[in-house]
Order: sequence, then structure tokens, then C-alpha cells
Amino acid sequence: MSKPAPRQRPSHDHRGCVESAVAAAERVCEAKQFNLTPIRKRVLEIVWRQHEPIGAYEILAELAKDGGNPVPQTVYRALEFLQEAGLVHRLDTLNAFLGCDRPEDAHSGQFLVCSRCRRVAEIEDSVLNRTLKDRARSLGFRLDASPVEIKAICTRCAIPS
Repeated sequence: MSKPAPRQRPSHDHRGCVESAVAAAERVCEAKQFNLTPIRKRVLEIVWRQHEPIGAYEILAELAKDGGNPVPQTVYRALEFLQEAGLVHRLDTLNAFLGCDRPEDAHSGQFLVCSRCRRVAEIEDSVLNRTLKDRARSLGFRLDASPVEIKAICTRCAIPS
């Protein structure tokens, strides 16, 4: 099954999103005393170039367009750093990454993931977070920092042809 083309908003300029994400990343990294190296910054820019999840090998291909010969380990290390800093979310369902639009606000998000087109919507529900933590505790578990991913069908894909 081939991957559907990303769906972009027709008149949306992603440059502003990338610039805002990089500025927020610089603030977050400065506050946490993390080193936002040029390669980490570039990977963040690639993640933010659209509002769609992106895989590590897609990022690698974009880096290759910049010149040089990047290797997968470079991308994975940069993504690991960006996750630790709270700048990107990893979506296990899609094996992809999505920029965090609130990196200065520590949170564990919930994501609705369309199983047809890969569209993702983040929701942040403190009541749901508390319920999940309480229920996990009552069953002898402690939640890790992984986001909750809920498989769904978006309204665009649910419309009959």
C-alpha cells in the first residue's frame, strides 16, 4: 500500500511555523542548558516544514539534498535529542515524528491518528491524563512519557466517495 501524499493547507506558509519552532527550541534549549547543534536545528526545521508526521528516512533524504552524505545514526541521534528536549513527538503508530507546538509547556499529549491518510491531531486533556494515571496506578502500573495514540478515521476520510 503506497503512502498518501501529504495534505497541506492551500494558503499556509510553513516558513513562519518553522521560524517559531526554531525560536521556541532555542529558548527551551537555553533554559535546559541543552546544545541545539546545527544538525539538530536542521532536523527540527525539516520536521516542521509541514504539519504532517515524517519518518526518519524522509528526514535523511531531505538532509541529503542539503549536500554531504548524512547517515541514519545522525538523524536518529538528532531526533532522540529533540524528543528529550520536548521539541518533537514520536508517533509509534506511524513510526514518524511530529513537531511539538508547545515545547515550553511540559505535557504528555494524546493523538488522534487517521489510519487511512496518516493525518494527526493532538489533544491535551488533563482530565484524561489524570484518569489514565490513576487507572494505571490502581492496576500496578506507572505511565511512561509516551503519548497516547488513538487510531481513528478523520472526517475527510470518513466521507463516502
